[in-house]
Amino acid sequence: MATQVTQLPRPDDPVGVARHRPRPADRSDSVQRNGVRIAYDIYDADRPTVILLPTWSIIDSRVWKLQVPYLARHYRVVTFDGRGSGRSGRPEGAACYTDAEFAADAVAVMDATETDQALLVGFSCGVAWSVHVAAGYPERVAGIVAIAPSCGLSVPSPERDVFAYDERLDTVHGWAKYNEHYWRNGGLEDFISFFADRMYHEPHSTKQREDFVGWASDISADTLADTTAGRLGLHGADAQPLEPLCAKVTCPVLVVHGSEDRVRPATIGERLAELTGGSLVLLDGVGHGVPGREPVRTNNLIREFADRIFPAPQPPSCTTWTRSRQRPRRALYLSSPIGLGHARRDLAIASELQQRHPDLQIDWLAQDPVTRVLAAAGERIHPASRRLASESRHIEDECADHDLNAFQAIRRMDETLLHNFMIFDEVAAETPYDVVIGDEAWDVDYFMHENPETKRFPFVWLTDFVGWLPMPSGGDHEAALTADYNAEMIEQRARYRRLRDHSVFVGNPDDVIDETFGPDLPRIREWTNTNFDFSGYISGFTPPSEEETAAIRADLGLRPDDLLCLVTVGGSGVGSALLRRVLDAVPLACRREPALQFLIVCGPRIDPESLAGHTEDVSRRVRIRGFLPDLHRHLAACDLAVVQGGLTTCMELTASRRPFIYVPLRNHFEQNFHVRHRLERYRAGRCLPYEDAADPDRLAEAIIETLHADADYRPVETDGAMRAADLIAELL
Repeated sequence: MATQVTQLPRPDDPVGVARHRPRPADRSDSVQRNGVRIAYDIYDADRPTVILLPTWSIIDSRVWKLQVPYLARHYRVVTFDGRGSGRSGRPEGAACYTDAEFAADAVAVMDATETDQALLVGFSCGVAWSVHVAAGYPERVAGIVAIAPSCGLSVPSPERDVFAYDERLDTVHGWAKYNEHYWRNGGLEDFISFFADRMYHEPHSTKQREDFVGWASDISADTLADTTAGRLGLHGADAQPLEPLCAKVTCPVLVVHGSEDRVRPATIGERLAELTGGSLVLLDGVGHGVPGREPVRTNNLIREFADRIFPAPQPPSCTTWTRSRQRPRRALYLSSPIGLGHARRDLAIASELQQRHPDLQIDWLAQDPVTRVLAAAGERIHPASRRLASESRHIEDECADHDLNAFQAIRRMDETLLHNFMIFDEVAAETPYDVVIGDEAWDVDYFMHENPETKRFPFVWLTDFVGWLPMPSGGDHEAALTADYNAEMIEQRARYRRLRDHSVFVGNPDDVIDETFGPDLPRIREWTNTNFDFSGYISGFTPPSEEETAAIRADLGLRPDDLLCLVTVGGSGVGSALLRRVLDAVPLACRREPALQFLIVCGPRIDPESLAGHTEDVSRRVRIRGFLPDLHRHLAACDLAVVQGGLTTCMELTASRRPFIYVPLRNHFEQNFHVRHRLERYRAGRCLPYEDAADPDRLAEAIIETLHADADYRPVETDGAMRAADLIAELL
């Protein structure tokens, strides 16, 4: 069989996934086999190869998105789009889609990627192809992981067997939708929705169903009908029975099946394990979509099986065990990278903790730009931090012109969050920490509640908002999604209260918005009062004295009569549009107030040079800076600030009693609802919609009006870090 390898670029994922991936492929190519292009990706590593086989052609290799980043840190990984899906070819006719054809494609990919031997991981239909390859090429298959097998074994499926796939039916109810005539005559979209519900029937599986429906939209009815007829041996296709091939499998086999699989019953998994002499792991309460719905368990099962098949050489080593009384206290601190405010308040809490326990060693598992703040403060950053996927970059990829749907962006960050949780889980397993502190570490809190056996430590959760809220532009659909996410969180906390040893709200009870979590759900403030301790706000700094303020202004070259407007947009690159709008308004504002000067702070992720073209006409009035580690001190020294609606910056200005304008990101529920509620309670700041800020005249007018406004704010408490540290110190 002749094959031809051609280079093939990997396009951006078009459906429901951010452009930034935690682990992009090192190489994306294709191999031609009998005139059909088979596209594959390689994730290099100096370890044996794990091949994640395609599943039914209704979806492509993106089905493995939650497995690739983790496995690729430990093994060389190869994935490929099955014929009929993704970037691979779509030949016509059922005979092109038999199990034997898919198996031959797998061998062609192994040849093209120079893979002599591999562990094959099959999911659903892909399990049959792993058996074909193992039976025909036993020397090339080191083992098989068979997940939710949907393959040609003589095991009855009563709910499905009553409906013939290739006959015209007088009903389209239930599995009657699994019918080629229905698909070819306009019923494909309805079937895809039905199948997604069967595949992910577990509560709170909205994201998994959404991904599946989005990916399945790439296939035509004719192609899907051909792929199915080919597997079933219809329309001239030759279907080879699988039972005789199972007897030829000599490699180790692990079968994983959900007890509540509504696509193919667990009896199929049991039968496959029996025929191959393999072992069976039954996942109680789990449906068909195991890799997407239970990614932590799936990843660990594949990794553990691979480690048994490919034992790594162990160099001679000497380990040391320390008696418990002689162990120093150790904490692992997780500080969210979405906004730099977490870093400052976390440093304040850490300082208070070390005053209470001088022997406490704190390791920080954090990402850029938080690591810049920590490094400047001389903190110990855990080496595993380098392996974390960038949440800030994901957020930047999601934003538009001062527009970020924060709920949907975090929802679409599932791939990154799972990747980072798996790294955390390894870190926590390697070192016996006395406490783990997670400041809005959404990955750890969520996946630990989904996998409570991963808790090995006291855990403290901090947050400054509670409750996902829908934006009006999202309509009823987003309202239903946020309610579902809130319901899941409420259920998790009710079932596993032991997982959080403390839940700390960074603020006071009245700072919690008094809205409902959703229909038939409790009110947010009432539920938070019952389930959280309150530290009060944590600013992490003391406003500078008059002498310090004067020194800061002098360093900026300001004269005593100059008025300083400081403009900043936080630690991500989301705010560049607002910086440009302010620069457009500078000439107009300066004409109205000749003493006005501007300091534009780009932060760590916006290149100051990108704004150069906006400053030519106002260069004498504008200074542009990049990252300022002591930004809070500059904020306290300004006469006016223009900022986004981020809580930390706004509360720093409130504590320093500085006039400020805040421009919430459009569709950012936290800035538009939670932060605005808190600022109104403190009588602080002026909220300016971005539509007004986009008009230079309106923005200049707002700058001048706010510059001379009284900052009659409520005082901000100064003991928040101490109160939070007292709660955490109880656990040490």
